[in-house]
Amino acid sequence: MFFRAFNRRVLGLSLGVLILFGVSGCTWFSRGYEDPEIQLTQVDLLKAKLWGQEFLLHFKVDNPNDIDLPIRGMTYAIYLEDIPLAEGETGRNFTIPASGSTEFTLPVQTNMWRYVKDIVKLIKRTDKPVHYRLVGEVKTGLMFGRSVYISRSGEIVPNNFLPE
Repeated sequence: MFFRAFNRRVLGLSLGVLILFGVSGCTWFSRGYEDPEIQLTQVDLLKAKLWGQEFLLHFKVDNPNDIDLPIRGMTYAIYLEDIPLAEGETGRNFTIPASGSTEFTLPVQTNMWRYVKDIVKLIKRTDKPVHYRLVGEVKTGLMFGRSVYISRSGEIVPNNFLPE
């Protein structure tokens, strides 16, 4: 009887200590961590046809931390004046060196057929800028990483993309 009570007490105490160190270990692990800075640096139009368009998005990721930062993928959505242009997910994995930066490209395919009337209205005046917005989530870390949310917006002038 004494042996069972002793085992339960030791087991309960051991479990409590493990939980306490586990929680404080997670706090220690995330202390001093800074989210990486993600910038959309360039957008290239590769192909523009009626049934589909292909773009290449160029990103630069800066890691302000003193440890390497693994990237596990990205989800994104692109809007042109609140018209959904493209959305998707990439599972591309790479590592950003400590206190360093890495550039990567993301190919994007769109089909604007559903919104052709709205888009024609937007680009009818070729000299008027059109507002775009990119939102996304970058998954960092190995197993229990963080997600870094990005939101970039700007303007494009349709005249720069339309053939003469």
